[in-house]
This record gives sequence, structure tokens and C-alpha cells, in this order.
Amino acid sequence: MVRSANLGFPRVGAFRELKHAVEAYWKGQSSEAELQQVAKDLRAAHWKLQQDAGIDVIPSNDFSFYDQVLDMIATVGAVPERYNHQAGLVDLTTYFAMARGRQQDGQDVVAMEMTKWFDTNYHYIVPEFKASTSFALSSTKAVDQFKEAKALGIQTRPVILGPVTFLLLGKSYEEGFDQLSLLPSLLPVYAELLKALEAEGATDVQIDEPCLVLDLSADAKAAYQNAFEQLAGHTNLQLHLATYFDGLRDNAALAFGLPVASVHLDLRRAPSQLEAALNAVKPTQKLSLGVVDGRNIWKNNLNASLEVVQKAVEKLGSDRVIVAPSCSLLHSPVDLDSEQKLDAELKGWLSFAKQKLAEVVLIARAAAGERDDAAFAANAEAIRARETSPRIHNPAVKERVSGAVAADLQRDSAFEKRITLQKASLNLPPLPTTTIGSFPQTQEVRAARAKFKKGELSREQYDAFLEEETTRCIRIQEEMDIDVLVHGEFERNDMVEYFGEKLEGFAFSQFGWVQSYGSRCVKPPIIFGDVSRPEAMTVRWAEFAQKQTSRLMKGMLTGPVTILQWSFVRDDQPRSETCKQIAFAIRDEVVDLEKAGIKVIQIDEAALREGLPLRRGDWKQYLDWAVDSFRITAGGVKDETQIHTHMCYSEFNDIIEAVAAMDADVISIETSRSAMELLDAFVAFKYPNEIGPGVYDIHSPRVPKQEEMESLLHKALDVLTPEQIWVNPDCGLKTRGWAEVKPALEGMVKAAKNVRQELKNRQAA
Repeated sequence: MVRSANLGFPRVGAFRELKHAVEAYWKGQSSEAELQQVAKDLRAAHWKLQQDAGIDVIPSNDFSFYDQVLDMIATVGAVPERYNHQAGLVDLTTYFAMARGRQQDGQDVVAMEMTKWFDTNYHYIVPEFKASTSFALSSTKAVDQFKEAKALGIQTRPVILGPVTFLLLGKSYEEGFDQLSLLPSLLPVYAELLKALEAEGATDVQIDEPCLVLDLSADAKAAYQNAFEQLAGHTNLQLHLATYFDGLRDNAALAFGLPVASVHLDLRRAPSQLEAALNAVKPTQKLSLGVVDGRNIWKNNLNASLEVVQKAVEKLGSDRVIVAPSCSLLHSPVDLDSEQKLDAELKGWLSFAKQKLAEVVLIARAAAGERDDAAFAANAEAIRARETSPRIHNPAVKERVSGAVAADLQRDSAFEKRITLQKASLNLPPLPTTTIGSFPQTQEVRAARAKFKKGELSREQYDAFLEEETTRCIRIQEEMDIDVLVHGEFERNDMVEYFGEKLEGFAFSQFGWVQSYGSRCVKPPIIFGDVSRPEAMTVRWAEFAQKQTSRLMKGMLTGPVTILQWSFVRDDQPRSETCKQIAFAIRDEVVDLEKAGIKVIQIDEAALREGLPLRRGDWKQYLDWAVDSFRITAGGVKDETQIHTHMCYSEFNDIIEAVAAMDADVISIETSRSAMELLDAFVAFKYPNEIGPGVYDIHSPRVPKQEEMESLLHKALDVLTPEQIWVNPDCGLKTRGWAEVKPALEGMVKAAKNVRQELKNRQAA
């Protein structure tokens, strides 16, 4: 019989229960025991939900307090020396110190680096490796959670991040060191973990190796062969290989040649790989078909998916086919049934994690000869209704995008001329200081927003509150002597959601939360139709803020690629088309900000690198339309208006030409966790425009010392000219508290002033 399987379930809970529990623990408002109980209750509820849905293969160890890669760092004991972990199990204090840094009880350590999980908006903690790195089984989490489910009467399939992907996702600061050389010392720990699971009654284990969809070196391919041969030789467990986010392509023979019981394919991202897989799968192997989209929220076309599954059944037989989501449902909201905000028509087009489980089961059972005709008929009607709905199409928007000309993508003059005019107009000191945009969203700010939404505050009362908060934020920045101010964004709930709420073609869920990193959850907008801007979105607050100060006030916008990447995007037209629609809407806002007297405008493209296809051969097509979209947003203003952009947690080496082609006057980037390493790409390329390398890691509660920030500035000055450098934090300050932000920014400004003076003294000498 065709079986149904799930690769992973959202951890945070339908109402972000895990987020609230973790943050209460961090604040000292609850104990570790209380946190563990919340986690245990969530796991039990999620296992039961999957069991009730009829899923045959239910995962365990897909739960995490922060991140599954960090979990594997703890499991194999790859704890960097600075955390002073001795032998034995990694405790929760050390675990969270690696994720967030720690500055208490006499300990002062920085967090590990964080970056994007493939091409998603989920972030993982980057393993740190060096030649002396040793491994030891240092967490019982995978075994404990398997036993926990078993005690509830649910036999699960534990999920483990594979050893080769684990090594490939890490990095080393030792020149010339190859982390794959650590594989021989890592594999015994994996083997020990598998034996421990087997001893507790596990029969199967899911090994996630998403790096198999990347361009792999000969050494990496050899590492896969070696790793799986050794693991298979040390256990009686059935090993199930999971790949996702793209197709196997030239790695298909490698994947199916491994000693595994099944191979999972992402047939949403790469449907064309099925034919090759059907020819490559060995007689002893099963094929897991990811036909339900784990990363988007549109209702599955059951008939279309069933056709795909039936093709595999005809070739392999029903007992060798598994139906599953394309990837872990980590990237989906939990339950559409909770939604009261969405209208009935739009809701009828959607499917969240719980509903995706039902889709998987319906397809699997239909392929096994147990088709639910009523459910399939209702699904077909929902698919047809969406295709024909007049809400989706706006001819004027389509015409504007199709009629775009080269002039729409160009500033009036080249950067060399623009920057001369801007320096004369803006009159800023060397190493000018600024922040990335947002300031702390305190409990008072969130409470006022909630009251306004409930009707407990009038528009006039709410605006008065926001004006007061904005003015206070401006005064704080003036007292700190920051050069280019921001208004703090207190009126904004989220850097994407805020804009989506003001654009046509967007809709919003009430509980559609997904995890971004740690306890940080986002509620992505739903782009269901053509996008346009009916009226100005930010001008009112930018104008108000500029009137409160004689200093420069920066206008803050989110760029089209980032809005696209951080939304659930319609799947009935190319993403490039939707992105350009958003770009023209943002362009209109940029022009209106300039008319309102705003001389510095930041258009954040934090997700440009994130959207890069996983295979190098696919990059150019994406980068062409992504860069064009950014240039559309900035192409309507005068030379004197300075355009900034911001990118966070990105590796730039491979896309530096595209970054330069965006032609932003200033780009700010995350560099503090990487100790300015990310500047190397800009230096090697001889990047001509101005750069704000982050000197303050805002994703950690730790307050950096002034000396640390001065040291980072000196590193930047070793490779860039003083005229190129801006001084800023890594990212926006929304998630931090004022108690951390004030001393950190005060230290940042003092660091900039000290280094300015050093430069002045050097010139005088």
C-alpha cells in the first residue's frame, strides 16, 4: 500500500506557545522545568495531530528550542572553546549561549554566526570547525523525544541532520582547512546515536541531506559515499534519505547509489526530476514523493498530485511509493482552522500545515485505491474558483510592468557624480553613524497597537501615542549624537507586513506564524493578486519625524525582492512578474518621499541573497530580474537623493557583481559575527560605492564593548577608504530592549568618534 509520511512539523505552536515560553525563560520569568513542560506538551499535541490525520510515518526530533543545526552541534559536542563546555551533556545555558551570546554570571561570550537555511527565511546557527575539533555524543535529545512519543503509543521516525550536510554548512576560520576532513572523527558519533535509537526500539531514521541538491565537489560526493556506507554498516535501522528545496539533477546517481531504504524528492520545486528518479531507484528502495508544497500555503491540486503518484506506482508498485510534503512543514503556519480574519473565498484557496497533512493522506489513500470522491470534487472546485476569480488580475498593473523601459531602471548619473552632489548636500562627517531602521518595539508599543486594532483606542489617540514615541526616539538619537536618524518604525508591525497591508493584492492571516530564527516568528503576507499602491504608505511618518529634528531623517522602505521572499507568493505567474509589480509600487513611494523633503532613503533588500537559486547555473536569470526590480524602485529620484540598501546574514562573494549592479549609493551589511569577514567580497571586487559594515550584533542580548566596535572599524579601515565607510549596527533594533540598545549605540557613536579623531590626527601628522 502507498504510505503517507511527514518530514517535520512546525515547532512554535498554533499560537506561538514555544516563543512565549522560551522568552519567559530567557527573562528569568520561568524555570527550565516549566519551559521543558511547555515543549513536551507541544510535542505531544503535534504527534497526536499527525496521528489523527492518518499520517503513517510521523517524525520525532524535528522539535527544537532554537534551531536543528544548533541541536546537531550540541548532539555531537562541537561546542566552540569560548563557551567553556567541558565533557558531558550540553546544558541549556550553553545551548542558548551559542545561539545568542551570554553576558552574565561572569561570562561574556559572543554568539555563533547565523545565516539563512538554503533559500528560505529560516536562519540556522553556523557550526564552527577547526583541525582540532573533536566530537562526542553530548545530547540525548533525539533518543529522549523518540521515547517520549513511544510512551504515548506513537512509533516515530527520528529526524537527524546528515553528517555531510552538517559539515558542509559549517565554516572554519583556519585558512586552507577542509571541514570534510573531520568526517572520520564525526561518523562514530553518528553511529553511536543510531545505536542508541535502535536500542530504544526505533526501526527507521530520516537523515536530512539537503546539500545533495547543490553543486557538489568530487570530495563532497566521495564523503557521501563514505558516510552512508559506514553508517549503514553500523546499524540495523532503515535509513531514509531526505532531500529538498531543489532537484538532485547530476547527484541522482549518487543519492540512489547510497545504502538507504528510501530517497525523498522535492517534486514541488523540481517536478521534472521524477522521470530520472524512477529510472535510478534501486529495487530495494522506496521513493518518497514530495507532492504537497511544504513552503507555500496554496491548496494542493489533488488530481494533479495523484497523477504524479500514480505514475510512480505504475512503475514501482504501491508498496514502494510514499506520499509526503516537499520538505518539513516547519516553513508553514500551523492551522488554517484558527483563522477568523481571512474572508471565506480566500480561505478556500489556502492550506496550512494541519491541512497539508490531510492532503498528503488523501493523495496516498487515493493512490492506494481509497479515493474520497467528495473531497477531490471539493478540491477541484476550489482550484477552479481561484483560477477564475476577478480579485486576482489588474490589467493596469500588468500593462505598467510590460511597458517598462530602460530609463525606468537608471539613475540620472553614475555614482561618481551622484556621490559628489550628495556629500555637498548632506554635509556629513567621516564615518557617519546611523542605524538600520527600527528601534525597540516595547510592550507599551505592542499594547497600544493591540488596543487600536480592538477599537479601544481611536485613530487620533493611537497617532498621538505614535508621535510621542517617535519624538522620544528622535531625542534619544540626538542625545547619542547619531548623524543620520531614523523615526523608529513604531507604527509598523513588521517590515513586510506593514507594506503589504497598504498594497493591493495582499491578504493577511491572524495566526499564520512561521519561525524565522530562535523565538523570532514572522507572519508572512499572502500575495494572491496583482500588486499596486493605492496611496502613500510611509510619507506621513517620515514628514512628521523630519519636522522634529534639524538632522537628516532617513526614509525607511522594504525592497521588492524582500517583500517577495518574505511573503507567501502566488504560484500562478512567474515570481519575477510579481516582484516587478511590487517594485513599481515601491518606486512611487520613493518618489513621494523625495517630494516630501527626505534626502536619504533606505530600500532594504535583506533577502536578495536568500532568493538565489541553489544551483549556480540558475543564478543569472534570478539576479537579472532581482537587480532590475531594485533599480526600478530607485530609478525615479534625483542624483542628490541618497539611496541606501541593507542586506543581512548573506555571503556576498558569489553575487558581488549583482550587488554592485544594484547601484545603491550606500549598502549596510552584517559583519560583526563574522569579524568583518564578509567585507572580503567587497574588497576583492573593489566595490566603488559606500558601505556600512555592521559593528554591533543585534541578534544577541549582549552589549558589545566600545573597544570591540573600534577594533571592527579598524579592520574595515584596513581594506576600505574612510570615505567609503558608514558606522551602523548589523540590523534593525526592533527585537532588542532599550536597556541593551542605549549603551550599545552610545558605545558605537563613541567608537566612531574615536576612530575619526585617529584619522584626523594621522592626517595632521
